[in-house]
Amino acid sequence: QVQLVESGGGSVQAGGALRLSCAVSGYTTSVVFMAWYRQAPGKEREGVARLHVGIGATMYADSVKGRFTMSQDNANNTVYLQMNSLKPEDTAMYYCAAARSYCNVRDPRCYNDWGQGTQVTVSS
Repeated sequence: QVQLVESGGGSVQAGGALRLSCAVSGYTTSVVFMAWYRQAPGKEREGVARLHVGIGATMYADSVKGRFTMSQDNANNTVYLQMNSLKPEDTAMYYCAAARSYCNVRDPRCYNDWGQGTQVTVSS
């Protein structure tokens, strides 16, 4: 099993930036993919960024492409989500997730382990 703890959320004005962190512990060598998801009240969960841990390849949702960057620090077992040019519509609870097998990374069911989330609020 893998444990995930997010941090770095907060409140910012539109146009600002935040960096979210996800500390990964436990059976970390089993992780194949990491992802960041978000969910706003009354809306469906949305996958915003995905990363292949082995090769570092990333994928982004169209809604965040060019503004968000997902990265990993293997030495510290941490993944990050750098969020720039934030918009009010980015307001949501952000979760990191880990997949321990090859699967459809666009499907939330691909991910075995989830963190508790960190809140991001962007005001206009």
